[in-house]
Amino acid sequence: MKILPASNASGASSTSSSTSSQVSGLKLGIVRLGRAAGKVKYALLDERDIGLVQEYAFEARMDVDRNGGGARIFAYAYDVARGRSSGAYVHQLLWERHCGGIAPGFQVVHRNGVTVDNRLENLNLVAKGTALPSSGRQHNIVHRATVTTTTSATSVQHHCDDLSVNTTPTTTREHSLYWAAIQQLPADPVEEHFGELGVTRYYNVNGEVIDDEDDTFCYYECHYPPCTNMERELREFSICGRCQEARYCGTYCQQKDWPVHKKSCRERKRPYVVERPPER
Repeated sequence: MKILPASNASGASSTSSSTSSQVSGLKLGIVRLGRAAGKVKYALLDERDIGLVQEYAFEARMDVDRNGGGARIFAYAYDVARGRSSGAYVHQLLWERHCGGIAPGFQVVHRNGVTVDNRLENLNLVAKGTALPSSGRQHNIVHRATVTTTTSATSVQHHCDDLSVNTTPTTTREHSLYWAAIQQLPADPVEEHFGELGVTRYYNVNGEVIDDEDDTFCYYECHYPPCTNMERELREFSICGRCQEARYCGTYCQQKDWPVHKKSCRERKRPYVVERPPER
């Protein structure tokens, strides 16, 4: 669990001024979810929800659309004392915690399409079957949680407003608060020093966990930490030509990730095949 305080929230030299202004003045929680889809995943929480890490264990879970709609990674949390059977997706847990129950026929979605950005103001309640937000788009919102900060430095009020709007934010993914927050994380110490301990879960097209040595039918997310683009088709993304492991949605993310990735990138040697002599 990492906390992004207001004092250093705008200190990332790699972010633009518009991005920094979005993060400045906020205190956010960033929870390490572990490895999924070929990379370490993190979840974003509001300040008032940071205390959940004392009660719950967090992990990454993948939801695969069996109708060919690709896959999405969500934050999942379960009560440490009760075990995984008590768990729920974090966005559902937070909605019920702050806004009440979720009626049958409705679901909670993420306004900006980033399924691990679980700030309350990023959550919406929509009818099931509604097109899910993607690339910052949102559709047919019927209920949205809004957050209002009071004059007190420690007091935060929240309420849930009824809405029926279609909006398309003008900010790009590089200017989103999630992008700015994840960019400010230092290199993961577990990955740097104990890479062999990192366990990646692989899922097939049916959302079932498969042997980690067989990634023939796996969906991957772009390896660049702040990017949440994920393959909609198997083997859609390009792969690092050196290590043959890291996958990227495009050259932009691959170039941005190289200063960090090169520290662990090792050339993958092809197996030496010895030809058998012809039978006589």
